[in-house]
Amino acid sequence: MNASPKPAISAEHLLQHIWGYPTFRGMQREVIEHVVRGGDALVLMPTGGGKSLCYQIPALLRPGIGIVVSPLIALMQDQVVALRELGIRAAFLNSTLDAHDAREVQARARRGELDLLYMAPERLLSESGQRLLEACRIGLFAIDEAHCVSQWGHDFRPEYGQLAMLRDRWPDVPRIALTATADVPTRKEIADKLLQDGRAFVSSFDRPNIRYRVVEKRDGRAQLLQFIRGEHAGDCGVVYCLSRNTVEEVAMMLAAHGVNALPYHAGLPTETRSRHLRRFLDEDGIVMVATIAFGMGIDKPDVRFVAHLDMPKSIEGYFQETGRGGRDGLPAQAWMAYGLADVVQQRRLIELSDADDPYKRLSTGKLDAMLALAEAADCRRVRLLAYFDEPSTPCGNCDNCLAPPALEDATEAAQKLLSTIYRCRQTSGSSFGVTHIIDVLRGKRTEKVERYGHHALSTFGIGGDLSEADWRSLLRQLAAQHLLEVDATHFNVLHLTNASRDVLRGQRRIHLKRREQPSERKRRTSATTTARQSVLSAGEFALFESLRTWRSGVAKEHGVPAYVVFPDATLQAIALARPRNLDQLRGISGVGDKKRDAYGDALLDLIRTHVESDAVSH
Repeated sequence: MNASPKPAISAEHLLQHIWGYPTFRGMQREVIEHVVRGGDALVLMPTGGGKSLCYQIPALLRPGIGIVVSPLIALMQDQVVALRELGIRAAFLNSTLDAHDAREVQARARRGELDLLYMAPERLLSESGQRLLEACRIGLFAIDEAHCVSQWGHDFRPEYGQLAMLRDRWPDVPRIALTATADVPTRKEIADKLLQDGRAFVSSFDRPNIRYRVVEKRDGRAQLLQFIRGEHAGDCGVVYCLSRNTVEEVAMMLAAHGVNALPYHAGLPTETRSRHLRRFLDEDGIVMVATIAFGMGIDKPDVRFVAHLDMPKSIEGYFQETGRGGRDGLPAQAWMAYGLADVVQQRRLIELSDADDPYKRLSTGKLDAMLALAEAADCRRVRLLAYFDEPSTPCGNCDNCLAPPALEDATEAAQKLLSTIYRCRQTSGSSFGVTHIIDVLRGKRTEKVERYGHHALSTFGIGGDLSEADWRSLLRQLAAQHLLEVDATHFNVLHLTNASRDVLRGQRRIHLKRREQPSERKRRTSATTTARQSVLSAGEFALFESLRTWRSGVAKEHGVPAYVVFPDATLQAIALARPRNLDQLRGISGVGDKKRDAYGDALLDLIRTHVESDAVSH
């Protein structure tokens, strides 16, 4: 892209010849046409849905420079590297540049020699940032991760609210606000603060290539290791944990068992975080164990799984985090281990926060929706999409669809449990925790049970037919439905709620998931692992691996992440098609003109060598 005014070319021409994609997906064309005409837009597309094209192509078509507001340095750098690989004039301004390089980028922007300039909101709002913008001809403003503007959202950043000034100072420059996660109130806040009569483009939130799976947490770390080694050995993945200590312990545990795992959290030295992030982005097969400080905007397409060892606090957070898997459209898994401690811990965090009561109520509502998703016995995707007001039908590609869990009438067991909680408090004048209540139910004469005289209760021993694990499973499900309360601020003691009375009186029946037996867990796991079966034959897979090896060498030589050369989806398409000339190679999705010219001969030589070797071996 050389100079202003920009040539009169079509969006389709850019898509096909620069990016190498044959057609637009979903609403991309509508958004691009709207923004090119000068309209404001709110774009909601799931991660991997192609949001970046919605502002990158208009920036090439409109006169002037496209200013992209991005909250993360890593995202800016990777997007700029990828755009330069395509031959697009892009740059970023952030704290990684020294004074000389920053001045050079600003000079190029003023001279009209850039198509896209990425800036953090803090840099854009600074005096120097404002002077730079005043000196440039601006074609559009793109505000990525726009949900950060909402104080009611899951990732509020105060600087985003100040971006409203763009509308006042440059009223004639179109603004496009983009996000993968926003409920209806958050969408309204984005539009009110950042746009002027903006049109909303809301695509489907569905990510059909992601398989959602929740397992009962027994020994979470052992379960995680089994999941990775059994189903994703050698794959790139992300493991989310709630605390920094857990992050480091889990990363060490995985590494000790041969998994190429690295820790990432805000408490690590900046140099360590940067080094680990670069390895995750540049290398194949790295598993990043992280707090949620990691991930927003990470533009790595070949993440094959996202695992949660601790339950997220909202569906928005869960959707955004799991959406980092399978951005290339190939199969990926969203795996979560979930137990009673997750319910207690998240509710405790809400209660102990400094937030005001309205925000606490909002947070509790979001948590309840997340709990309902975790406890669901029906299609998880239907519930997930319903949260974003999108109707759907059972997907056939989540754990509950593949192997529906057994349901049972748990009313009698629930009455026994709630009655025991009530009687223990009534006779002793104080409340008790989970272990003590289960001991009474199962008839265990512990020192504590006898000290309080609870062995004399009518409910002592009436739950001996169920195991301790069964009672804990029931407790978790009742707590998720607010049929009992775990007081996280007072030693996790159990209290009845107003809803408990209806169950005790027999006015409400309780149907819950029956706790899985080992044979059932094996059946559900085996149903899930079918997603890992490749569409490639043995010969095609061997060529695919050869292509990945070649790509790694090229990436190291150029100093870019491997997926910037070609993502896995493009290499898989090449392995399936085995093109014999440059024209056939050009027909592969993801192979644009510049990449065909740069890498075409080397790819064709590698394919010919593989085909000849395959022929000799047969």
